Amino acid sequence: MLRSCFFMLVSAFAVSAFAAERPNVLFIAVDDLRPELACYGAAKIHSPNIDRLARRGVLFERAYCMVPTCGASRASLMTGIRPTPKRFVNYLTSAEKDAPGITTMNTHFKRNGYTTRSLGKIFHHPADNAAGWSQPAWRPNGVAWYRRPENVKLHAQRQKQGTRKRGPAWESADVPDNAYADGLLAERAIADLGQLKAQGQPFFLAVGFFKPHLPFIAPQKYWDLYDHDEIQLPVNDHVPKDAPAESIHTSGELRAYAGIPAKGPVSNEVARNLIHGYYACVSYTDAQIGKLLDELDRLELSQNTIVVLWGDHGWNLGEHTLWCKHSCYETSMQIPLIVQAPGIEGGQRLVGLTESIDLYPSLCELAGLPLPEHLVGRSFATLMTNPQAEWKSAAVGRYRNGDTIRTDGFRYTQYADKTGQPTSRMLYDHAADRGEDTNIVHRVELTNRVQELAAELRATKGLGPK
Repeated sequence: MLRSCFFMLVSAFAVSAFAAERPNVLFIAVDDLRPELACYGAAKIHSPNIDRLARRGVLFERAYCMVPTCGASRASLMTGIRPTPKRFVNYLTSAEKDAPGITTMNTHFKRNGYTTRSLGKIFHHPADNAAGWSQPAWRPNGVAWYRRPENVKLHAQRQKQGTRKRGPAWESADVPDNAYADGLLAERAIADLGQLKAQGQPFFLAVGFFKPHLPFIAPQKYWDLYDHDEIQLPVNDHVPKDAPAESIHTSGELRAYAGIPAKGPVSNEVARNLIHGYYACVSYTDAQIGKLLDELDRLELSQNTIVVLWGDHGWNLGEHTLWCKHSCYETSMQIPLIVQAPGIEGGQRLVGLTESIDLYPSLCELAGLPLPEHLVGRSFATLMTNPQAEWKSAAVGRYRNGDTIRTDGFRYTQYADKTGQPTSRMLYDHAADRGEDTNIVHRVELTNRVQELAAELRATKGLGPK
């Protein structure tokens, strides 16, 4: 018994000593953030702090989520395994329920000597994989959604009609950043950074910002960054030619908000307000991220901290008549991904196709941790040091009855019935049709290409633990 205790103490000391030499991880998640940022080429977006991170780190130009809905996407990323028709399905997904026994990313870092903390929205459910955090996951509670009195009143009235009834889809109020949840979240994260530095152990601090998730609520000063009259509506606000019916949804998430019609298109002015609100929320969250980066610098932690910024999925701003996510189109699947790591040259832009399940093995490799055997993704750490290295040829994802594959030149999607039999397909040539406006899957000259993509999709989807 004494011998066993001795070896346990020696082992614990060895892990602690080895861990002390490892880099910290600041793991920043942003809900519903599509890669429409200045550093991604959208000059109209005011995102100076994310742009600063891109100059310091590596920007992945073609990164994709596994499932375009929050709970499922986050569960897949945090477990490092792919979704299936019965696993990681919707926004209510719980990683520990859908993938029991799988060691999540936070748990793996904790077992390897890291202090792990969760602030804001990382898993969809705060209690999901609770044992993987060094203390209970924290979220700002009791913060009112709205600050304008008329909106507070309207929201309360509509809530009495049912949980799916909400106040306005946007709000601009002349209030400080900490009047809303993300401002409070940034303040808590700054406090935690100070505590974690004082402890002297490597940390994995996960900070999940809520905006730009609906409703589009941000302080007035962020709305003022944009000229409302110059907000442009999407040029492809129509269903793609020959697109299957399964590819289009009714934007149900948006319909819960006051002022949004129960069905059919929104007016141009409502669309412009929604887009304006989305942009304002992006800039609001960008400002909070800037506060974290400033604190890292002030605490002299930047040189030994891996900083990761990722979006859980894309978002539609009226493209193809769609709002929100929930589709297999590029606008729903593509995400922003930026990684700053010690010893890695900053300012790089990588075009290699990257999947969100690649984050788990990549962070392990960058931090010097062993890779769990269950991981399906591939570490892009080598790609960060050698952009010419051999890399994967496709990114595969899914939503409901649709499986989709993105290659260098094409996006192919196949829909199936409950028995797994194909019902419809769509193919978009990104060299000629970046907006995915014309489904060309039935063109005879592309028959072989479609068959190749379908075969690669079948070979890839569903890999990993059953």
